[in-house]
Amino acid sequence: MSIKKQILKNKIIVKVTFEISKEEAQDAAMIYLLSEHNDWQELELKKFKNGKFKIAQNISLEERKGFQFIYKAISETGEQSMILPDDADDYVDNGMNDGGKNAVLQLAE
Repeated sequence: MSIKKQILKNKIIVKVTFEISKEEAQDAAMIYLLSEHNDWQELELKKFKNGKFKIAQNISLEERKGFQFIYKAISETGEQSMILPDDADDYVDNGMNDGGKNAVLQLAE
């Protein structure tokens, strides 16, 4: 998995690119980003011919310095699973009483 952060010139915006390789996607048909930065609404990652998934989001530093997120994968048969990235800045309890975690991404120090 790959998370890239780029502060855009003359702006207080961070472009964050989320990418999941074909191997990490484990034959998922669709992958969604679920995130605090957009009230946990599903954002579908684009699936490329080589099997990787990717999405980029512009996030205002005025509104937040970081956020929680996780990926939801859906298989061809409709089975759902959560994917916790291995390259997040931190991890926190997801509050669901299942022992699960959310990833945390820091945008600014």
